[in-house]
Amino acid sequence: MNLLVYGPDMNDSVLSELAFIQEVGYQGVEIPVFNVDLAHWSAWKKEVDRLGLQPFACAIAGPAENLISQDPAVRAAGIAYLKGAVDVAAYLGAPYLSGPFHSALGVFTGAKATQQEIDWSIAGIREVADHAATKNITLCLEYLNRFESYLVSCADELYALVEQINHPYVEIMFDTFHANIEEVSTADAIRRIAKRTPHIQLSESTRGILGEGQVNWPSVLQSIKDINYAGWLVVEAFSEKLPAAHIWRKMFNSERELVDKSFKFIHGKW
Repeated sequence: MNLLVYGPDMNDSVLSELAFIQEVGYQGVEIPVFNVDLAHWSAWKKEVDRLGLQPFACAIAGPAENLISQDPAVRAAGIAYLKGAVDVAAYLGAPYLSGPFHSALGVFTGAKATQQEIDWSIAGIREVADHAATKNITLCLEYLNRFESYLVSCADELYALVEQINHPYVEIMFDTFHANIEEVSTADAIRRIAKRTPHIQLSESTRGILGEGQVNWPSVLQSIKDINYAGWLVVEAFSEKLPAAHIWRKMFNSERELVDKSFKFIHGKW
């Protein structure tokens, strides 16, 4: 279960929900890392270890950490933030740091990505990946839809970027929400990038409860089986608690309802 459903602030109230998530049947949690102070995560490490949950980590770069900014100070800040997030992931015991941090969320120039921006992203990710390698953390890059990012916005573009980065600690994380917008066939996209995709997020077209939107789950899940996928399936959902998602209408009654119903839906379908 990805914890962004509770909002971006990983506080004590979110920490207290881990026991419920584990009780429902989830075997792991994906934790957003915006705070890179290791001291903040001491209680989190104790709780995930106590519950036997496998931790994963995710990160999102904002305008101040944009790896493709024209300002070298901003690019440097992005590299510093991501290295700090890698350190948190390693401290928690996560194998991956996932997210669309190849560039910044919600930052646009009004034009398609330039070669210079692509080169800046490649250089920045390579530097972070060199640090991640020392911690045995794999960076799993994610593409967002065209309304949230412009460097890459489909599976083929992200695959090409990862191939250019050409680093053993850089792979792909696939999110069905963005694919539902950008791909002709989500299932075919999964098959095309399978060899570089060790991590998958399952997200409904509404960002709400799985099975209550328009995603073609039988097709998506069959494609995941077809590629002999051996990684984790992570439920990701958002609400008005996450301002960056721009969701201003209620999609579900409570986080606990979403956590429970989404697990039962996927467990039953799988």
